[in-house]
Amino acid sequence: MPANDLALLTEVALAAGEEARRFFGGRNESWEKPDGAGPVTEADLAVDALLNRHLLAERPGYGWLSEETEDSAERLNHDRVFVVDPIDGTRSFKQGSRTWAHSIAVVENGIATAGVVYLPMRDMLFSAAAGQGAFLNGEPLRVAGRSDLQEADFLAARPALDQRHWAASPPDFTRSYRPSLAYRMALVAQGRFDGMITLRRAWEWDIAAGDIIQREAGAISSDRTGAPLRFNNAHPTLDGVVAANAALHGQVIAALATA
Repeated sequence: MPANDLALLTEVALAAGEEARRFFGGRNESWEKPDGAGPVTEADLAVDALLNRHLLAERPGYGWLSEETEDSAERLNHDRVFVVDPIDGTRSFKQGSRTWAHSIAVVENGIATAGVVYLPMRDMLFSAAAGQGAFLNGEPLRVAGRSDLQEADFLAARPALDQRHWAASPPDFTRSYRPSLAYRMALVAQGRFDGMITLRRAWEWDIAAGDIIQREAGAISSDRTGAPLRFNNAHPTLDGVVAANAALHGQVIAALATA
């Protein structure tokens, strides 16, 4: 990873925030994607275009994977790839909530090596690069240290606690929720929550930046089987995400149904 990749991601994330603010709370046409893939707005496309233009101008040899750009197998020919969600939390953005984020990562040979999750309306910029630690607005982050799963506070959507996902009964932790998956991952890195779980197939652009931020803050970040997250797959989804400190992560993986 070039030493200044994180600086580039940070600079471009701030510019993306300015672009998104032009649409927030005002005119912003939206429509539903095919096959129930959720909403997209003018703001999503404008931010996507800005990120694509600026990032690839600075790193023309990198590949590109974004929620709002038609995917191409050409990215599989690159060792380094930008993995981008222009606005993670589009529904919240449409509704006027402040809880949405730009999620921007660099992946090298399948591993997230730099990432930024930026919430412009909350003035929160989470960032990390491999071996350099994780930060919120320049202040270092560390994952929470609680080790008793029954006393833990996890971020998870309600369906994650369906009985079918668990070998016995679902853990009796406190469940909280935030609409942006990237933000959930960043909050675990911050230590505000003990862990996070999503057990559905997860798009790479939702989680690549959060993955490196969590790991650099000391969390174990894996799919639902406990395997490390690897990106730039031919079909860009992963088998869920489980993240927490080592003690809690192990307890969750052990409790999940294996089938």
